[in-house]
Amino acid sequence: MRLSEYTDYTLRVLMYCAAHRDRLVTIGELAEHHGLSKNHLMKVVNDLARQGLLETTRGRGGGLRLLAEPETIRIGDVVRATETDFRLVECFDATTNACTLTPSCRLKHLFDDALAGYFKALDGATLADMTHGQSATKGKSPLSQTGRKLPAVVAAPIPRRAARLGRSA
Repeated sequence: MRLSEYTDYTLRVLMYCAAHRDRLVTIGELAEHHGLSKNHLMKVVNDLARQGLLETTRGRGGGLRLLAEPETIRIGDVVRATETDFRLVECFDATTNACTLTPSCRLKHLFDDALAGYFKALDGATLADMTHGQSATKGKSPLSQTGRKLPAVVAAPIPRRAARLGRSA
């Protein structure tokens, strides 16, 4: 399963705003920092404002700021609000299911359990967990607000050919 760019941008906006709670953040600043289109970010910001997560101020000296406390924003809720389809397999939608294996297939239950585990992990983390200072937790895996150990960020693997040649991808 892969998250949409829209969800990615939404999480980036929220994390940036949570990390800069002391001031207003501008769309231009977000676009420059993340290398993203201002137009895409405007759509994200408008949706987040409609959901009550961001406060926006128009005009000169305006910008946006996080309305809710980062500790109250669950990552799972953000993903649910921005993604449109969590049907991992055809049989998740009874109205369009044409799979002949459905009566005896156990895969649906496996994927259903996997999706539940996915959201359990996302619901166990808040925006605050994702934005606390990295220097304080350097070398340690940070804990969530619930005291659960959060996964460490892992770098993408280097393709074999690049590793053999001594280059990074």
